[in-house]
Amino acid sequence: MAKTFSLDEVSQHKSKDDLWIVIEGDVYDLTKFQTEHPGGQKILQRVGGKDATAQFWKYHNQGILNKYKSQLMIGSVEGKAPAAPEKPETVAPSAVVPSSAGPAAPTPASAHVEVKSEALDPYGDIIPFGDPSWYQGYHSPYYNETHAALRKEVRAWMEEKVEPFLTEWDEAKRVPEEIYQEMGKRGYLAGLLGLHFPVEYTKYRVASVPPERWDLFHELIITDELSRSGSGGFVWNVIGGYGIGLPPLIKFGNKAVKERVVPGIINGEKRICLAITEPDAGSDVANLTTTAEKTPDGKYFIVNGEKKWITNGIWADYFTVAVRTGKPGMGGVSVLLIERTMPGVSTRKMDCQGVWASGTTYITFEDVKVPVENLIGKENQGFKVIMTNFNHERIGIIIQCTRFARVCYEEAMKYAHKRRTFGKKLIEHPVIRMKLAHMARQVEATHNWLENIIFQCKSMGATEAMLKLGGPIAGLKAQSTITFEFCAREAAQIFGGLGYTRGGQGAKVERLYRDVRGYAIPGGSEEIMLDLSIRQSLKVHQALGMKL
Repeated sequence: MAKTFSLDEVSQHKSKDDLWIVIEGDVYDLTKFQTEHPGGQKILQRVGGKDATAQFWKYHNQGILNKYKSQLMIGSVEGKAPAAPEKPETVAPSAVVPSSAGPAAPTPASAHVEVKSEALDPYGDIIPFGDPSWYQGYHSPYYNETHAALRKEVRAWMEEKVEPFLTEWDEAKRVPEEIYQEMGKRGYLAGLLGLHFPVEYTKYRVASVPPERWDLFHELIITDELSRSGSGGFVWNVIGGYGIGLPPLIKFGNKAVKERVVPGIINGEKRICLAITEPDAGSDVANLTTTAEKTPDGKYFIVNGEKKWITNGIWADYFTVAVRTGKPGMGGVSVLLIERTMPGVSTRKMDCQGVWASGTTYITFEDVKVPVENLIGKENQGFKVIMTNFNHERIGIIIQCTRFARVCYEEAMKYAHKRRTFGKKLIEHPVIRMKLAHMARQVEATHNWLENIIFQCKSMGATEAMLKLGGPIAGLKAQSTITFEFCAREAAQIFGGLGYTRGGQGAKVERLYRDVRGYAIPGGSEEIMLDLSIRQSLKVHQALGMKL
């Protein structure tokens, strides 16, 4: 049972050698912490023995309190109301529609059954537009109680195990390996493949969602809640290489190779990455130059070449690699699974502007001997494998950018209610409200388009989705990165100097501002995405009978 203290008792502990303070009704012993405090000891000693809630929130955010609470809190003041028990997510039984990955079953024309959806209970801080609308009591046709339960589970894990340490990990340019491993054990990695939940490859399950009910909106929620961290480096560290390197192997790989390799990756014991980009071939995938020549006995490919800007490559045990096995152009491209243990594979870490903890890598393959069984898909038909994978990769980027933009907005909104200039809070200045309004309208438009795309992916078969959705997904990828860049800039303007300083109240905004280009370029630059969105959509709609 937690100890309780009267305010008179707390007031006795105000010296340098015995220093307590109160924050939000909880008592903290800062005696030993004083020398570690970044702002110095005197500022703490000035509030010794007092309620320092107002002073704390002036200079810090919730993440700092979460980080040190377990270490420094010794009890609460008398009369503090106990935390209200959390209400379980509830939804009317008629609104619970079981979901499954893959094409939706058609409804017979004669069955006109209208299911009235009920809004799920509000969740989170309820800051307007600070979370997707279905978090805040608004109706949605996409989500049921399993989605709400998953949202709660992932957010609780993130707030306890990840968010308090993000600044330290970013500066170290590395996320502790046990975080990735825990994601495997919690079943999160298994649910991030754009597929059904792969029970055939893992014993682990997500606690809040039965595997048979897993759908693409659950995957959206995991990526979205991870991205709420406000760190592209963290997100890419744990799912960047995994989410784009493993799906091609599962969809097109040799059965024996999959049985040997996939379980270790899904369980968080091994890592994989996707290696397509080269020093001279980025979005122009058809002109890649890394070669794979078959040995005279036809049993191996000998791979030579370089790959650049490869996420997670420095830590990867496996590499899903695009190579040239045939003629120039897209008709001569194949995909191989190359293993780090194969002689001739070398990696070196690259230093980039943003996403510091993502492990961006330069890879060299020198006479690497790869068994033909490691071919992913068919020889010289790897372009189909790559193009199929691009949609899933771009949707991941879209989810991340949309939440990053929302984080910029949310952080700016919170700060605008705290910071005072010219005798009033920032939020009371019309120009600040205008900035926030422009941020919110772009985030909400992007997120609604995203949910529609996810619904289309869930409802269509794989081939139909690949053909019909390539253009819209490309356009949405550009929309999301442009929105992210706009919100990062506007949030930095609202934060001023704090948005230019690593760590502290503006940490998320400063970090995300650095990450912007890391999202606008990979997966297809904005210019190429916008052009592709129109070209591809015109082709599809001509086939559908477009009339111009």
